[in-house]
Amino acid sequence: MKRYALAPVLAAAVLMLGSCTKDPVSKLSSEESRLYITNHDSTINFSSFKTFSISDSVAVISDDHLRGKTHDSFDSLLIASLTNAMLQKGYILVTNGEDPDLGINVNNIINTYTGYIDYGSYYNDYYGYWDPYYWGYPGYSYYGSYVGTYQVNEGVISIDMFNLKDASASGKIKSAWNGVIRGAGIFNSANVNSSVQALFDQSAYIKQ
Repeated sequence: MKRYALAPVLAAAVLMLGSCTKDPVSKLSSEESRLYITNHDSTINFSSFKTFSISDSVAVISDDHLRGKTHDSFDSLLIASLTNAMLQKGYILVTNGEDPDLGINVNNIINTYTGYIDYGSYYNDYYGYWDPYYWGYPGYSYYGSYVGTYQVNEGVISIDMFNLKDASASGKIKSAWNGVIRGAGIFNSANVNSSVQALFDQSAYIKQ
């Protein structure tokens, strides 16, 4: 159901690993070392969505727990960049109270851990942070159906897009898309726009 996409720089890194260089990874620039991972619900036609809303703060996750929400200058820049990317795709920004078709949450995951995710329980347990009350669906659960592993050695930015349009009919808030940014310099404000652009470049199906 879900498709995973890796940025071209990852393929280049893999090729370099097969060369005769003793430590090719050490020769990668910060930009080349960054990894962009996207997955989405392949049954969704993203052109069926018209509007979106985005959280006004960023959830901070550490040690498998929500540590709070922040809205500093970096968070503002990240939220603005994501908003602009969606507007460029033809979607209309609305408030939570205007029944958006898509809801976007942003998480900063700062930790070192490895684990196994059953995404059937993922949206009812933990990885990022999703609050049904925020989107106006108290009592609803999140739902996903793919399986994977994760390893976080430093900070990770996770962006989650949810299908709110069909939530009323299904009684569940289903994941529409997820993007992960990891690697050197991801919390550098100078890299925000290029990182967001990289996620959307490999998610051409997101368009109105």
